[in-house]
Amino acid sequence: MTYKPPRRPQFFYTTAPLPCPYVAGRTERKVVTEITGPDADALHDRLSRAGFRRSHNIAYAPVCPGCQACIPIRIPVRDFQPDRTLRKNAKLNADLETFIVPPRATAEQFQLFQRYQRVRHGDGDMATMGYYDYRAMVEDTPIQSMIVEFRDVHDGLVGACLVDQLADGLSAVYSYFAPGLEKRSLGTYAVLWLIEHARQLGLPYVYLGYWVPESRKMAYKARFKPSEVLLQGSWRMLTDADLTPVGQDTLVPETAS
Repeated sequence: MTYKPPRRPQFFYTTAPLPCPYVAGRTERKVVTEITGPDADALHDRLSRAGFRRSHNIAYAPVCPGCQACIPIRIPVRDFQPDRTLRKNAKLNADLETFIVPPRATAEQFQLFQRYQRVRHGDGDMATMGYYDYRAMVEDTPIQSMIVEFRDVHDGLVGACLVDQLADGLSAVYSYFAPGLEKRSLGTYAVLWLIEHARQLGLPYVYLGYWVPESRKMAYKARFKPSEVLLQGSWRMLTDADLTPVGQDTLVPETAS
């Protein structure tokens, strides 16, 4: 009989309350757990399907009292159909070359990351990150990860996306892009590229993290249709009936508080 050592217990912790980075005036709390050991990939797969996200060797999910604004969202690759705007975006960025590189920080990446943070998120915590902070974000991964680089015709780096590979899909961890290229909508293009790459790999999903309809910066994720959202422990299709317009650019799900 082959001896199989018992599985190490998985411990979960709750963070202290902090100001919410997405919805002004609200408080954020997270449940976190460490991703380590020989079963790190399998653990990360299970947690991702349960709505967790990864940062370094930590998986986290929001547990904010009285708030359900952050909704896990993923794209079913086989069913995805780009609309006219998304097709136009893909055509506009067809001149870019894409390279998949190992999760190793470079000075070129960091310079672009700094420019992006200063212009787009100058008041955020990431705007003060130094090179070694950026290197830790990229390289401290216990699972299979990669960086997707987008380069122009002059081989200049115009965008990058840190991506985790799961058993059932690709997970976009963090993306950043060159300021001044807003017409290209490179964040949208990165998602389109991940969908196509997942299709080529035979993976069924692209995980986009949290859809936050009340945040202008995070509401865009519902544009990729069809999408699935995790509500009350089950993944289901996001339908037009779930959306109620609030203002010009913001959508709020009827189930959100």
